[in-house]
Amino acid sequence: MTSPSRQKKGAFAFRPSLARLVTTKRLLARIVLFFEQLLPPLMPVLSVIAFYLSASWFGLFRSVPDWLRILLLIAFAGAFLVSLLPFRTLRWPRIAEADRMLEERNGLPHQPVTVQEDEPAFDTPFGRALWREHQTRMAEKIAALDAGLPRPDIAAHDRFALRAVPALLLVTAFGYSLSINGGSIRDALQAAPEQVVSDPAVRIDAWVTPPSYTGRAPIYLTADGSEQAPIGIPQFSGLTVRVSGGKTAEKVVFRKANGEAQDISVQADTKPQQTAASGSEQPTAAPASQALVAQTHMMKLQENGALEVNGRRWSFEVLPDKAPEIAFDGLPKRSVNGALEIAFTVKDDYGVQEAHAEIVPVETDPTATPLYPLPEYRLDIPRRNARDAKGVTSRNLTEHPLAGKRVRITLVAKDAAGQTGRSPPYEMALPSRPFNEPLAAAVAEERQVFALDTRKMPQAIALNEALTIRPEETIPKLTNYLLLKSALARMKLARGEDALKDTAQYLWEIALGMEDGDLSLAERKLREAQQNLADALDRNAPDAEIKKLMDELRKAMQDYMTELAQRMQNAPMQPNQNAQNILRQQDLERMMDQIENLARSGNRDAAQQMLSELQRMMNNLQAGRPQRGQQSQENSEARKQIDKLGEILRDQQKLMEQTFRLDQQLRDRMQRGEPDMGENDPLLDEMNPGENGEPQDQQQGQQGKEGQQPSDQMTAEQLREALKHLRAQQDALGKQLGELQKSLGEMGMKPGPGFGQAQREMEGAGRELGQGRGQPAVEGQGRALEALRQGARDMMNQMMQAQQGQQGQGPNGQVGQGDQNGRDPLGRPRRTQGPDFGDNSVKVPDEIDVQRAREILDAIREKLGNNPPQEMERRYLERLLDIQ
Repeated sequence: MTSPSRQKKGAFAFRPSLARLVTTKRLLARIVLFFEQLLPPLMPVLSVIAFYLSASWFGLFRSVPDWLRILLLIAFAGAFLVSLLPFRTLRWPRIAEADRMLEERNGLPHQPVTVQEDEPAFDTPFGRALWREHQTRMAEKIAALDAGLPRPDIAAHDRFALRAVPALLLVTAFGYSLSINGGSIRDALQAAPEQVVSDPAVRIDAWVTPPSYTGRAPIYLTADGSEQAPIGIPQFSGLTVRVSGGKTAEKVVFRKANGEAQDISVQADTKPQQTAASGSEQPTAAPASQALVAQTHMMKLQENGALEVNGRRWSFEVLPDKAPEIAFDGLPKRSVNGALEIAFTVKDDYGVQEAHAEIVPVETDPTATPLYPLPEYRLDIPRRNARDAKGVTSRNLTEHPLAGKRVRITLVAKDAAGQTGRSPPYEMALPSRPFNEPLAAAVAEERQVFALDTRKMPQAIALNEALTIRPEETIPKLTNYLLLKSALARMKLARGEDALKDTAQYLWEIALGMEDGDLSLAERKLREAQQNLADALDRNAPDAEIKKLMDELRKAMQDYMTELAQRMQNAPMQPNQNAQNILRQQDLERMMDQIENLARSGNRDAAQQMLSELQRMMNNLQAGRPQRGQQSQENSEARKQIDKLGEILRDQQKLMEQTFRLDQQLRDRMQRGEPDMGENDPLLDEMNPGENGEPQDQQQGQQGKEGQQPSDQMTAEQLREALKHLRAQQDALGKQLGELQKSLGEMGMKPGPGFGQAQREMEGAGRELGQGRGQPAVEGQGRALEALRQGARDMMNQMMQAQQGQQGQGPNGQVGQGDQNGRDPLGRPRRTQGPDFGDNSVKVPDEIDVQRAREILDAIREKLGNNPPQEMERRYLERLLDIQ
């Protein structure tokens, strides 16, 4: 008998794992039974869906009238609802049905699943034990039960296999939907499109021409409009449709993405394709000739849409043209002669056509009437790789009245499509021309006063009159006095914009003449010649014009160099200058020849870049003037500190070599285990001053002449004592370094961290020497040398920056080029002067360094060829030559 309770019974009561396993198997079995009930009634539903998809993909809904389309849609909906009626009889299978299915499909005898729910008819102890054993054995068979897959037996419901018809129809319709005439699933829910009859006699030639700045080739459209995906084209591309043939004018429509239709008008320059017949056939052929006129339709594509003509359709996806991006590459800076140098980065998807710097004053007076417009600053954009480029431009704006005022600089880039991009603004004082003559600076100030606001002309006149109050004391040259008087007369008589500009230009020429004489005029002509050549290269001027402008540039360069040479004859050579600071005429001639050759060969980009480098070089060139006493004194003190640092470096190097030699000999003694060779050793006397007060170096030199090494006769203990005596020298070097740092602080320089590190390493090496340990002392001395070189590099950088500040901003100019960083006026690295601190800015040694290295190697080879008696010395020399 079977108990109605479904609690854990039989073997499940004391075997929980079996109970969980049977529960899982029963759940799977019930799911299989449910799907067996579900699949047969599901076939009609799937068949209805397949018929609907097939009708949609075959284009049935778009080819029938709307009333029939709606009727078919209702019929399919009704069939779908009817097919859902059999699902009302679905129910969830019972546990007994699942147990019976498991036993039947797995072929299990004795009903091992249902026996767990049964109870014996006679409840005796023996019978209960026997029945429990039977339940346990039957429960162990349940572990191998398998529900299997659903067996719906669809064939019993579809004896004629009609289910294959919708399946085959669905596959065929899907393949047809990929063709041009294929339908869509949405066709049943929307009105049928207007049927457009294609005239086979009409010929359509259509193509898309991308803008020239994109560098992309034209895209020709297929005659039948078979493109399935939208055609990607750049923004502002030109669409051209040429229609010929047929008997009537064909309508060309561009349908936008929002559904708005736009007729593409016919161009007025269309021409007939066929000439009318002559003679008696002329009246008859005239209408046919008019029908065969080729009509050209053109428009600019700025948004997504589709072209529709003669029943054909082409879809377009317009790729937007992004605005250019431009930014500062570092901060704008001032060159030596006052030119403004701007480094920038620019980026655009198709390349930047033009870029400039917008310079506006920070403080403006709305009522002011400036005499000149805002300064123009065109950036030099490389033609090649203009999509993502970097550049540096140097322009001299010192002549503009805004020079010396606070301005706001914004970089503006423009692409070929007319779109602009702007950088974040940067505020700075616009570089002005440094005037060393106070009178010239005062004249330039007069000009600036009324050039910024013409209403302030009375104030400028007052400034001019103030300069001539005591001319015998303030104006030593009579010519300058007469020039100021003539300028005053012009300022009083100036009326109108042209007269004011002439007066301002006259004052500027007076200031330049007082400052530099004819040199300023030659410099201005040189700058104008460079700008004219740059403009010609930018607009691809013919070779004849380029040659003419190159000749003008050579003449202007020759005049400028002549004036510069005359000034340099009267300017004494400064202590920090050498022959490498002088600009050589042959180098400039070589650069100009290269510019002309590149321009003639067609490489205008390289020619323009080299011309820009020439402009930057000339902007960083300054005229010579003698130094004042204070600057000379500062340079003299700086040179003393450099020499003192060089002595510390040299002494530290010698001390490290001496420590290394003694340590190697001590190690050799310890390895050989030699006994003491004597107590009196000459090296001990060498470490200390001699009896007659002779320096240790002289005693060592005299003994070296005799061909003997004092330390060769020393014992291990004496070598240790010699190492200890070296501590005094090491401590003295540390003390000298401390004094050097103190002197640099008094000069207003901040000692670099390398000097502090070197002093600490020196103190550590001194302690090691005091304990007679050579190897740690050598390592500390090596680190001290490296730190000294680093500190020396920092010190030289500070000195050069201070010198450049004096050259670029102070009242004193010098012959040479500012902001050189150890380079000559042409940007080439100079040879090392003074002590070499290990600066690695120049990777290739010059001729002097190579010759010195060769002499040292020859000396080492000669000494090694003499067969040194000591094994330690021979190994040391071999290690220097790296031949061991």
